[in-house]
Amino acid sequence: MKHYFKYIVLLFVLAFAVRAAAQTTIWRDIHKVKKKETIFGIAKDYGISIQALLDANPEMKKEGYELKKGTWIFVPFAKKGDKKSETKQVEKVATTVAKNTIAAPATNVIRVGVMLPLHNLDGDGKRMVEYYRGILLALNQMKAEGITTDIHAWNVPKEADIRTTLLEKNAAELDIIFGPLYSNQVKPLGDFCLKNGIKMVIPFSIESKEVETNPNIFQVYQDDNRLNNKAIACFFERFQKSHHPVFIDCNDANSQVAIFTSGLRKQLELANIKYDLTNVNSTQADFVKHFTASQPNVVVINSEKSPQLNRVFAKLDSLRRTNPGIAISIYGYNPWFIYQDYNLSNYFKYSVYVPSTYYYNKAAKRTEALEKLYIETYGEAMSNTYIPRFAIVGYDQAQFFVRGLKSKGKNFKGMGNEVKYIPLQTRYNFERIGQGGYVNNHFQLIHFKVDQTLENLVY
Repeated sequence: MKHYFKYIVLLFVLAFAVRAAAQTTIWRDIHKVKKKETIFGIAKDYGISIQALLDANPEMKKEGYELKKGTWIFVPFAKKGDKKSETKQVEKVATTVAKNTIAAPATNVIRVGVMLPLHNLDGDGKRMVEYYRGILLALNQMKAEGITTDIHAWNVPKEADIRTTLLEKNAAELDIIFGPLYSNQVKPLGDFCLKNGIKMVIPFSIESKEVETNPNIFQVYQDDNRLNNKAIACFFERFQKSHHPVFIDCNDANSQVAIFTSGLRKQLELANIKYDLTNVNSTQADFVKHFTASQPNVVVINSEKSPQLNRVFAKLDSLRRTNPGIAISIYGYNPWFIYQDYNLSNYFKYSVYVPSTYYYNKAAKRTEALEKLYIETYGEAMSNTYIPRFAIVGYDQAQFFVRGLKSKGKNFKGMGNEVKYIPLQTRYNFERIGQGGYVNNHFQLIHFKVDQTLENLVY
């Protein structure tokens, strides 16, 4: 197992350091420089030209460059005219291929492809590398359970023509492909997957209508219209008979949630449900008039941002000091998960509900265990800048789809009851769109209860 993790780390380094270019990139090997090695010697050992090695590692061409022990460098495939490899070198390449693949016997193997920007040039690349790391950890765990996989990963940056990647001999033999990240790459990849009977998972937000016509596509992302409608339906199911709605205007000119709040108000009006409107800048005397003591109040604010939320909490604190009997809940937004580290006490105090397709619970034992394993494997923690955590997204998706393919094969439809796996962060339950592909239909309310516990209400 120790050696296995070493190979996974090697896979990561390869994916992380690849330079994005106009075409996709795949390397024959990644070489760790030893003491006293030279560029000439390395090129000779691999049977390639010095120029080919320099082209694969542009930093070598910079004035004053020194080859140092411990540096990782890329080794390209030999081109016509390069020095022929010796028998010893052929054995080295075979070993490299074996260790750069989570390999298994030829029978009952799930062949996994990853076609995403795997590089360190920008945020997209860094996020996708973390996502890919999560996939590798999941495949490793499943291997210990007897679920064998063979994984191939390609760096497919934004400017790439993904059709180049699809010419690779291993691509047509895959069972499932995770990707792409960019809209212009969806159709060529989707057409390729349909032609070759490959399941295709679009793992993140992307603008494409291909899922409506391509039965091989699984689209994780749910568009804003679908999510807003579900959030409104959940609000009605939870609050319409028991709570008094209060909308607080936060004077946020750049709000991203105006469509939701206006849609919710319209539906309340159609249902003849009375609600109140107030402003975070109003006087305390006027503010309190919009709340009732005869039933619980549910607050909706027209901003997803932290400063506005903090002002609302301060306003509600003043309200409760002068009116301690008033019961208040708040109906919130996904970005609030990002602020929970310093707002958690207020979330519990005001019984906050967050409609979402995911929830990252860092206190959960399984989450803690995975984050610890991530650090042990890759030498650093998952990025805390993003929620959901990208590595956990990759981990959950690999667990869900690989287990589904193992259980149902080509007949896997992405339904939650087909997979015996409890996700760490995101649940999946796909529904078919007409005669096309599948869109994740899972939705939930995360409730921060006043007793300091969390409740996950699945719809």
